Formats: sequence, structure tokens, C-alpha cells
Amino acid sequence: MEKTVFVSYVVLAVLVSLLLVFSGRGMLVGDKNIVETMERVGVPRRSYTVLALLKFAGALGLLAGIFYRPLGIAAAVGLVLYFLGAVVAHLRADDLKGAPSPFVLAVVSAIPLVLGLATA
Repeated sequence: MEKTVFVSYVVLAVLVSLLLVFSGRGMLVGDKNIVETMERVGVPRRSYTVLALLKFAGALGLLAGIFYRPLGIAAAVGLVLYFLGAVVAHLRADDLKGAPSPFVLAVVSAIPLVLGLATA
């Protein structure tokens, strides 16, 4: 059973990391859809680099967690908090249409957290 949980962690860590890198890259290059969403929520452009770097750090932490589980757990906690913060930002901006995406990403980020804890 533990091997299955570990393999699940690895697969999800890789998939979530790819998603984070793709999203962070979009922030850095000013992808039209990402910029529109960020402007709608009221995120200043000067924050895009910091937010993208946080995504990259989360991706790196999840991948490092394959070899050193505490780092993966810490990264997953940070990602869950990051995306819950995004949900709050959408709700504060009355952007109910945009809130489900970061909520789903918070849940998806919580899965490696649970799997990491199960295999720690």
C-alpha cells in the first residue's frame, strides 16, 4: 500500500509542478488570459514576478519532496495557502466567476500534502 501512495505522490508532484511552471511562465511573459484575471482581481503588475517565483518554488519543493518528504510537505502547505489566498482575492474583488479555479488548485495541491504525510 505504501508503494502505491508513494507512486501517487510522485505522479501528482510532477503533474502539479508542470502546471505551476506553465502558470508561472504565463505570469512572467504576460499571457493575456492571466493578465486579464490578475487585473480583474486587482493584483499590481509589479507582483507578477514574485507570484510566479512562488509557483516555481512550490513546484521545485514538490519535486524535491520525492527525495526528501518534509520539503514536499512544506511546499504543498505553501501551495494550498497560496491558492486559498487567490480564492480570497477573487471573492474580495467580487469575481465569483474566477474563484473556482484557484479553489480547485488548492484542493489539487492538498492531495500531495496528504500523500506526503501518508508516506513521511
